[in-house]
Amino acid sequence: MGFIERMKAEALKNQKKLVLPEGTDKRVINAAKILADEGLVAEVWLVGDEGAVLNAAKAENVKIDGRIKLVDPTKSANIDAYANEYYELRKAKGMTEEQARKEMLNPLYWGAMMVRKGDCDAMVAGAVNTTGAVASSALKVIKTAPGIKTASSAFIMEKKGSDWGYEGSYILADCAVIIEPDANQLADIVLAAADSCRSFLLTEPKIAMLSFSSKGSASHETVDRVTQALAIVKEKAPDLKVDGELQLDAAIIPEVAARKAPGSPVAGSPNTLIFPNINAGNIGYKLMQRFGGFEAYGPIFQGFAKPVSDLSRGCNTTDIVYTALGTINKK
Repeated sequence: MGFIERMKAEALKNQKKLVLPEGTDKRVINAAKILADEGLVAEVWLVGDEGAVLNAAKAENVKIDGRIKLVDPTKSANIDAYANEYYELRKAKGMTEEQARKEMLNPLYWGAMMVRKGDCDAMVAGAVNTTGAVASSALKVIKTAPGIKTASSAFIMEKKGSDWGYEGSYILADCAVIIEPDANQLADIVLAAADSCRSFLLTEPKIAMLSFSSKGSASHETVDRVTQALAIVKEKAPDLKVDGELQLDAAIIPEVAARKAPGSPVAGSPNTLIFPNINAGNIGYKLMQRFGGFEAYGPIFQGFAKPVSDLSRGCNTTDIVYTALGTINKK
């Protein structure tokens, strides 16, 4: 069973509530219809000006009823509760009650608060808004998970019929958010990727932390950063199967692993690959996608207290559906 099939099966079973803050975008509206019609969500909420959302939905022949819901922040009975909660979260940063109320009318912040309050289980945005805007709303409202200070992202890479990774799939991180992580940030990326592996591959993580060096074969500050991050991870999660620093061939080829990293608990058979920076991560996933024939799903945010994901502004309806499936199943 592939990634999309796994996520659909989980979604049908779990029946989560999803919020899509960009409720006037036709791609978003049609994605909501697919998710609702296929029974993949208990509810999908579109956020925006009521008249604008209704007109946009009508243009797409989509009815706002049944599992598809609409909320206009300016008309919602929750505005006082949401604004007060947001004020309490941000008052130490100098925010006033008036500012909190105004910012809460922004659909991104409204959607994030729906997730924070438990009125929805997950949020997906970015078809219209920038990654920075989506991440900012999530960081200010949803916050990062306990014990993690750094939000990052993961790609699910899948090649059906392949023996690579776990049943042809890998988790790759971080390929889209943290440009040059320090040791603590890299450790957070590892811990968040472990949760992503459990959520998306439905198996226990075996994590290889990649580098141009294997077990001290080269010396450089970027190598030191990986080994320092590994020490932090082992202290925080001593039972996690993780190792580094490893060159890619030492990480994924058993024969090379036996020579370069003998005794490693993951070398030769990882299902999760951690890149030392976004340059390596972005290039790495695209090489797998373009030359290796892997499908790339994501990026899906990780490290947040509750599930939230970003979209490319060039996404299509199918991209939104697939990202939503991954996000609502994020543990």
